[in-house]
Amino acid sequence: MKTIVIATDGSPSAREAVEFGIDLAAEQHADTVFVHVAPSIDLLPTGGFGMSSAQEHRLTEEDTRSLEDAAALAAERGVETRTEMLRGDPVDEIVAYADSIDADLIVVGSRGHGALASALLGSVSRGILHEARRPVLVVRGSRVPAAAAG
Repeated sequence: MKTIVIATDGSPSAREAVEFGIDLAAEQHADTVFVHVAPSIDLLPTGGFGMSSAQEHRLTEEDTRSLEDAAALAAERGVETRTEMLRGDPVDEIVAYADSIDADLIVVGSRGHGALASALLGSVSRGILHEARRPVLVVRGSRVPAAAAG
C-alpha cells in the first residue's frame, strides 16, 4: 500500500478514523494525506417564507482545525503527512481527490446514526462506499456505552 487518504471533519468519529489511519500508514510505510471538505457556498436566510441567498463560503479557523489537529497527531506518532482542503460536496470531493492521486485506500469515520437517520440526513461514509472505485475503510466508533460496560 503506497497512499492512504484519510478524511476528517473534526468529529469524534473522524478522530477515530484519523488515529486508525495513522497507525495503518505507519505499519504500511504509506504516504498519508488528510483531507477536509469545506462547503463552496453558505445559504443565508433573507427573511420570511423560507427565502435564502447564497454566498461563497470563506474558509475559517473551524475549517482548517481538523486538518491541523490530524497533522499534529501524525507528527506526534512520527508519521509524515500532507493536508488538502477541498471545497464542495464531501462525497464527490473525497472520491475525486482519491482518484486524482491514485490512492490505495480511503479511510473515513462513521457516526453510526443508524439506518433511519442516515436515510434522512445522508451519510458521507455510505456515499463514499457507494461512489468509490477503490477500497474504503469505514472506522466505526469503538466506545462501549457506560450501561453496557458496567
